[in-house]
Amino acid sequence: MRALVLERPGPLAAGEPVRVQDAPDPVPAAGELLLRVGASADCRTDLQLVEGDLPPHRLPTIPGHQVVGRVVGFGAGVTGWSLGERAAVGWLGGTCGACAACRGGRENLCAAAQFTGWDRDGGFAEQVVVDAAFALRVPAGFDDTAAAPLLCGGVIGYRSLLVSGIRPGGRLGLYGFGASARLAIQVARHWGCEVHVAARSEHERERALALGATSTGGYDDAPPAPLDAAVTFAPAGIVVVAALRALERGGTVAINAIHLDGIPAFPYGDLWWERCLRSVSNYTREDARAFLALAAAIPVRTEIEPFALDRGAEALRRLAAGSLKGTPVLVP
Repeated sequence: MRALVLERPGPLAAGEPVRVQDAPDPVPAAGELLLRVGASADCRTDLQLVEGDLPPHRLPTIPGHQVVGRVVGFGAGVTGWSLGERAAVGWLGGTCGACAACRGGRENLCAAAQFTGWDRDGGFAEQVVVDAAFALRVPAGFDDTAAAPLLCGGVIGYRSLLVSGIRPGGRLGLYGFGASARLAIQVARHWGCEVHVAARSEHERERALALGATSTGGYDDAPPAPLDAAVTFAPAGIVVVAALRALERGGTVAINAIHLDGIPAFPYGDLWWERCLRSVSNYTREDARAFLALAAAIPVRTEIEPFALDRGAEALRRLAAGSLKGTPVLVP
């Protein structure tokens, strides 16, 4: 099969850390599904893995963790899936199922978790093998390319809203307005929230208003009223501090980032009055199922830019440059 393979992380601007090449056809082991990939959406985490901001867990590897495809094979012991049926997989590729976190409904915190495109080969390929227990069913209202961006940006954005503690009708801040935030705002508006969006560019602020934001501004601009909760999407610690300063007493900032450049020192008064900082680490399968059902009911709309697999490196470069209007989606 053809696949976009990461041999050694490095800056995309300096060369090609990822290349399309021939790779062995994957073979499903016991409990696994073999999918023929229909679409695989790029995520900023893929970019961070390719460029080395996140250390590799295995090399070479095939990135891509927002994958939709058709079942074309099974390993032993798989039940509940049929040949030709659509299936998807996101960032969470497997857990131990036995630790205290897994038994307590917090499998996102499993120390032995495996992640698609990091520990397991991902979907930037013609085929991919996934753990059948972590495969997700795709709502009928989404085609493959529209569904793919929901599987990480959408799901982790949804979990971030839950972690922030925002309630229906509350005042919510979204700091950064990339693909995940553009999905999260649709959920928040469905819940009747007033949403303030802080973004670095006027273009992003205009997009936020078009999606129902009540107000917009730059990162350092105070919202019209203190926020009940905020979610930060930009991988910059200074943005986290800006969101914290915008909170009402008792509010929470949920940090939606697997990689952050560091949080600078800030006055304790910004945290005083029981304000809270919380990281958002991965998601659970229940999060994914709940979000996909909600996304179909709203319905959430994704904005995409399709790329052939052979243009996968170009898609990542353009994601890094911020020159895309939608989420890049690789279509083998």
